Amino acid sequence: MTTSRAFRFADDLGPKAVLHAYEPKTGLRAIVVVDNVACGPAIGGCRMAPDVSLAECFRLARAMTFKNASAGLPHGGAKSVIFADPNMDSVAKEQLIRAYARAIRPLTDYIPGPDMGTNEAAMALIKDEGGQCAGLPASVGGIPLDKIGATAFGVVASADIARDEVGLSLEGARVAMQGFGAVGKNAAKFFAARGAILVAAADSSGMVEDPGGLDVDALADYVERGGQMCDFDAGAHADREAIVAVDCDILVPAARPDVIRADNQATVRAKLIVPGANIGITEDAEAMLHERGVLCVPDFIANAGGVISAAVEYGGGTEAQVFGVIDEKVRSNTTETLERMHRDNILPRAAAVAMARERVAKAMQYQRFN
Repeated sequence: MTTSRAFRFADDLGPKAVLHAYEPKTGLRAIVVVDNVACGPAIGGCRMAPDVSLAECFRLARAMTFKNASAGLPHGGAKSVIFADPNMDSVAKEQLIRAYARAIRPLTDYIPGPDMGTNEAAMALIKDEGGQCAGLPASVGGIPLDKIGATAFGVVASADIARDEVGLSLEGARVAMQGFGAVGKNAAKFFAARGAILVAAADSSGMVEDPGGLDVDALADYVERGGQMCDFDAGAHADREAIVAVDCDILVPAARPDVIRADNQATVRAKLIVPGANIGITEDAEAMLHERGVLCVPDFIANAGGVISAAVEYGGGTEAQVFGVIDEKVRSNTTETLERMHRDNILPRAAAVAMARERVAKAMQYQRFN
């Protein structure tokens, strides 16, 4: 299932398989990358957006390999992308998800979960088509990771470890949230519960900012009712890209890839960046930020809470167990990453990748290659 275009992304870890799916009747266009299954069947979200790409899918799949290995989960890494507008008509979207579910059925070592543009309801449709998945609604026996804020909980746990590195306290810390979907919204709530102040938030429509602090509950309620940041009746408004340069202590990229790049990293004023989304910062930008004294916790370390929840669900665990497991694993991995950073005098990402690669390599020793 690996295509010639995929070989330029190949290395010693993967990919194991690449699937391109197309169904004219529903208009389905999708790609699945199963990167590595040494640790077990691969878990990775299903992302829906009109501008996804093969390259993005590969980068996300590798991030999942590292994320799952770092978290010590019995799962490899994978990702899938569907080329479509997630805000399409609900009937058409259901047909598309069902077509996707049928297309990926041959991939017995891939377990999809919710991601940007999909949710627990989409996972229920995949299950109804006879597929395996994680992140199901509670009504069909799942642990709704978006509803409970599993990824967001891990982001705050990671920030609570990393804050000492830059001399911060969560109490009174000024937080800016790039993206205010399931991850951003819940992270804002968890930060607020620790005494932090949300000073800015952005979505695809724009940014709202108030140095004195936004009302997190009011903003979350507004967004849940379908409102957009550009129309929120509070604070000052600006273009969505302005969130990167907001005067804050902690910046949380929680939406699209490559929000912080070499061409805009110099505008970052935060001391600490804790990604709620994968590949939100380019690697060259991370290096530049590190030189400026801005600590970037690697994405697959900080936002592992969602896949940890999915793994607990897939393994037959309960919602009551999830937060304890997330807290333990995310805190431990953030601590080890920072310790390796200092010990080896390397970037945080290099430290985290080395840790993840070691864990994958140990698992690969037991694989058969015939």
